[in-house]
Amino acid sequence: MATDLSRYAADNGIKYFMISYTDLFGAQRAKLVPGAAISDMQRDGAGFAGFATWLDMTPAHPDLFAMPDASSIIKLPWKPDVAWVPADCMMEGTSIGQAPRVVLKKLVATAKSMGLRVKTGVEAEFFLLNADGGAISDVYDAAEKPCYDQQALMRRYDVISEICDAMLALGWKPYQNDHEDANGQFEMNWEYDDALATADKHSFFKFMVKSIAEKHGLRATFMPKPFKGLTGNGCHCHVSVWDLDGRTNAFADDKAEFGLSNQGKFFLGGIIKHASALAAITNPTVNSYKRINAPRTLSGATWAPNTVTWTGNNRTHMVRVPGPGRFELRLPDGAVNPYLLQAVVIAAGLSGLKSKADPGPHYDIDMYKDGHLVKNAPRLPLNLLDALRAYESDEVLMEALGREFSTAYLNLKHGEWDSFCAQFTPWEHATTLDI
Repeated sequence: MATDLSRYAADNGIKYFMISYTDLFGAQRAKLVPGAAISDMQRDGAGFAGFATWLDMTPAHPDLFAMPDASSIIKLPWKPDVAWVPADCMMEGTSIGQAPRVVLKKLVATAKSMGLRVKTGVEAEFFLLNADGGAISDVYDAAEKPCYDQQALMRRYDVISEICDAMLALGWKPYQNDHEDANGQFEMNWEYDDALATADKHSFFKFMVKSIAEKHGLRATFMPKPFKGLTGNGCHCHVSVWDLDGRTNAFADDKAEFGLSNQGKFFLGGIIKHASALAAITNPTVNSYKRINAPRTLSGATWAPNTVTWTGNNRTHMVRVPGPGRFELRLPDGAVNPYLLQAVVIAAGLSGLKSKADPGPHYDIDMYKDGHLVKNAPRLPLNLLDALRAYESDEVLMEALGREFSTAYLNLKHGEWDSFCAQFTPWEHATTLDI
């Protein structure tokens, strides 16, 4: 792994480095640094004004310095003289507690102190749109059930294959690409990894998909629900926990139901227990709740949960256990912050381990057809405000993610909700004008 970025530049033909951090709203912020200046930046960090990004700061705050993590450097496959370096945010020599990558690293360290190593994989769905973002880019992609549509997939071969070739070159071990359940929607999968590595890859993947789409005259979006009537963009997260050696799966027990050990069930119990508060992080926008509380789509199913339930290999629940030693959390959507997703999963899961949380009974029913028969499982929040209130009421989760982060996140997200409520919409005129 690279430790000296100046030497890395010389050895790999790098002219510029993108020192990048992800703010609380998931926006990626970067400074483009010439290779000749990278030594100073690696030592001192790249300077930013935190207030100018989505961090809970004022113009009076001191400089924010993004300290590049040289061990996580990624050379841009589509622009090979540029390297992307994720960074940790510092201010006056101290880590910024509200910075998402800092939050995640603290949770990874907490898991390590318990002798555990969390590994995850994500399924980041996206749409390919026209350059102006107003419509699906492929006018022929109009099937009622477009999932796995062979012709539609191949009409976007140039884009999808370029992204997949890039992941192959980066050593991510991608293993499948498909057209998803909505017209114009795609999913690309790569091998799972340690939580921090997955978050860095997820962050870079979003940047890469958008960049390569733009190169082809298209626009990619991870927006949770860009079109009424179509399936939204999920970001399902597969979770397993291992011993520190990385070879022994602590979740696996061949003799247990679903192959999930007691530790796995306790971890899952934490996810179930904190689910309503979890949604404030995993479903972070106003639009998110158009996906998890959507009516049936044109394809026949939303593929998103609306109730806190778990199951075996059944995609209609919030959590499914598709195989021994792991589970899939189907709640997160495309707007989720890559670092906060991993952080909140670890925080909720470790809480469950500490308290030996019972995930409750599993259900084998089709939740889309028979969900009304489940009487004791809570519904997920109906909107962002409900989710924020659930998070504010969850002292354990707020403490686990850090008070500095929690206060900052809630301040900015309540501001986002207030901004949304201040908007006047055509719906209001259509339903209220003649009252």
